[in-house]
Amino acid sequence: MTSIKRTDSADADFQSLVKLLDEELRIRDGSENAFYAQFNKIDMLKNAVVLYMYGKPVACGAFKPFGKGAVEIKRMYVLPEYRGRNIAGQILRELEDWAGELQYSGCVLETGKRQPEAIRLYEKSGYERIPNYGQYANVENSVCMSKNLNNEIR
Repeated sequence: MTSIKRTDSADADFQSLVKLLDEELRIRDGSENAFYAQFNKIDMLKNAVVLYMYGKPVACGAFKPFGKGAVEIKRMYVLPEYRGRNIAGQILRELEDWAGELQYSGCVLETGKRQPEAIRLYEKSGYERIPNYGQYANVENSVCMSKNLNNEIR
């Protein structure tokens, strides 16, 4: 049985999953981790989701407002033993649906070249690569993407 809870960054299950995400990113990003970590604080996220399987929190994601009419997808994570089951796709769709309900028209995100499975997920979900934005503008490892939600059937 799978369920998804909409919450915020004060949620204990969301915080526990984000700690595991941060540990994994510390390894993947190596010496660049400190740069990315400064942009991944969760203390002010009002829109977060946690996916449960049989009552166990196994995945999370969040978004925050970004520019005019868009949100930035943040903190996507699935426990390693639950990967390959389209759980990340469910999290992403829930975030997109929630953003659409709040009248946002698009999503942007940043991921890393060392996360090819994330890039595949986003491309499969209709995201397209865009020039790196903001703090990621000249960062070699960053991949920025966007998706227009206005064409989505909800």
